[in-house]
Amino acid sequence: MDANSTTLDRGSEARLVERAKANDPVALRELIDFHKDRLFGFIFRMVRDHHEAEDICQDAFLKAFASLHTFSSEYRFSTWLFTIGYRVCLNRLRRRRPTGGDIDLASLSISDGAVSDALESEEAQRLRSTVWSAVDQLSPPQKATVLLFYRHGLGCQEVARVVQLPLATVKSHLHRARAKLRELLEPLHAADWCELRNRVSRTG
Repeated sequence: MDANSTTLDRGSEARLVERAKANDPVALRELIDFHKDRLFGFIFRMVRDHHEAEDICQDAFLKAFASLHTFSSEYRFSTWLFTIGYRVCLNRLRRRRPTGGDIDLASLSISDGAVSDALESEEAQRLRSTVWSAVDQLSPPQKATVLLFYRHGLGCQEVARVVQLPLATVKSHLHRARAKLRELLEPLHAADWCELRNRVSRTG
């Protein structure tokens, strides 16, 4: 199995976890390699500090491996790991000044995939920065819900497991977040969004 692969099917993941439970160092290393980038991306968007995000990711992996015997194969390891990372992240954020707020979210994934070429201009980068600044104004649970759903592609059920909230609450967070984003991004000129949409559509 190629540890540099970008995908890991559920069966392969389960076998890796079983080997890791037996203290197989290769399996532990592969689990880290498969999940570290996505976990770091999520945590970094939550705390907005590279060093702290790295520290939280390391802490999350340590906690996960230390309690690996409690892991249930009913869930994906990645979902369980994100849950641990989210808890560590919340604990760190609680030590900071509380942030308020909540947040058209197709905009959150515009930096990924085929549309990335459309975002090289200074104007497009400015728009993307504005969107992420708006996301940063969300409360931690809403921000996590938005990131997991829109940027990491988790379904509402998986998001609910990670953030440990009822499914209805997750859906409510997403609804309020979209409304908040529209409010926060209201000052942007319509021409800015028109330009961005045109750039994205030309890459399709």
